Amino acid sequence: MTLPRRTMPTTADGSDATGASKPAPGLYLVATPIGNARDITLRALDVLRLADAIACEDTRVTRTLLTLYGISATVMACHDHNEATAAARIVAGIAAGQVIAMVSDAGMPAISDPGRRVVRAVVDAGLFITAIPGPSAVLTALTLSGLPAEPFLFGGFLPGRTAERRQTIAGFASVPATLVFFEAPHRLMESLADLADLLGPRSAAVARELTKRFEEVRRAPLDELARHYAGTGAPRGEIVLVIAPPGPKPAASTADIDEALRTALAGTGVREAAAEVAARFGRPRREVYARALALKRMLD
Repeated sequence: MTLPRRTMPTTADGSDATGASKPAPGLYLVATPIGNARDITLRALDVLRLADAIACEDTRVTRTLLTLYGISATVMACHDHNEATAAARIVAGIAAGQVIAMVSDAGMPAISDPGRRVVRAVVDAGLFITAIPGPSAVLTALTLSGLPAEPFLFGGFLPGRTAERRQTIAGFASVPATLVFFEAPHRLMESLADLADLLGPRSAAVARELTKRFEEVRRAPLDELARHYAGTGAPRGEIVLVIAPPGPKPAASTADIDEALRTALAGTGVREAAAEVAARFGRPRREVYARALALKRMLD
């Protein structure tokens, strides 16, 4: 099933009333504002006006943006629960000669948002695809943090479960790059506590409500940030965490490793504790696992 083609008045050269020419058939990944609606680009508006249909994460959110700019368009839902079905429909539409724009609620599709399956399906079908760049919470937070931007690693959302989150953080501990994560407000305090425990007092920034009226960037070592939000409670708004790369680290002593293992073993199994501590100290996993088994027997 293809999407119905939408017609718009055009001039003799094929452009619409704004002077923009009809794009070639294909998929257009369009970045949308992360907070301030005026951050949308002129090119993004051109594509949204001229698209035969717009695939969006939440039709209500997208209709609000379209209405603000006087755009009347056919919209279709494309979210985590229907992306496979939506991808097939989008591929069929493009194959029939249609221009399909894709947006998420904020930022760029497929970046911690739906879109990856659609992109893969269009690529596999050999059809045209391009991106209309624009607002990015990752890059905005990174530039405002004051921390090194080259290199940086974007880790998406940290896991919600404590054991999985700590294991994920430990896996990033030795990465020689600035780390960037998204986080939900209600999990911020727990995540900062785990980050401070596993990464130490690295410089960091908590950026929230970026480009909005109450934008705030709080810069401090991780342990200070953890104490601050433990005292104030969960903040409001969308949050991006930016964490400095690891500095030079002295060789860990056996006592340091044993202490870390005892702490980890109090909350998880031997295998998980060994993996976490081995990643944290950059030691061979087999060696740390053997020590964890020995400590487990002693503790039991």
